[in-house]
Amino acid sequence: MTEQQPYAIDRSFDDFELRRYPEHILVQVTVDGDFLRAGNLGFRPLIGYISGRNADATRIPMTAPVTQEPIGEHTHTVSFVLPEGTDPSSVPVPIDAAVTTIAVPAGRVAARRFGGGWTDARFEHNGELLRVAVERAGLQMIGNLYFARFDPPWKPGFLKHNEALVRVEDQ
Repeated sequence: MTEQQPYAIDRSFDDFELRRYPEHILVQVTVDGDFLRAGNLGFRPLIGYISGRNADATRIPMTAPVTQEPIGEHTHTVSFVLPEGTDPSSVPVPIDAAVTTIAVPAGRVAARRFGGGWTDARFEHNGELLRVAVERAGLQMIGNLYFARFDPPWKPGFLKHNEALVRVEDQ
């Protein structure tokens, strides 16, 4: 079973959960392409990194979710979350210059769950619903909306678990 990124629920709203995530480490790559193409292009170098294509030849277990953040009209950052408890000082250096690692501080995140296959329209729609709900709740968003995929591509769409997320200020 794939380890999932841990979090605690601070509060549940009708349209989303307000979560608290602990400090964690991301391995990420920024790629060009539409939403679905970028997700596919970003996955390859990241799976290579955790499969041992790093300076230490260390294999790292796959975790869920895989996240994707649109940072431009046709540019996306795709990330894997490293396993809980990974020591930032022991993270292997990537061999691929396009792959980076980043320590993310603990923080609050608004999350909206949704199911179904991976279409950019589905992700955009749920991202907009989350943005509106967060504003209605009086929370201040920090940064861009991003999206999480929890399932392998071969899982039937009606069984897939996806999320729209955004960091929010502590209050």
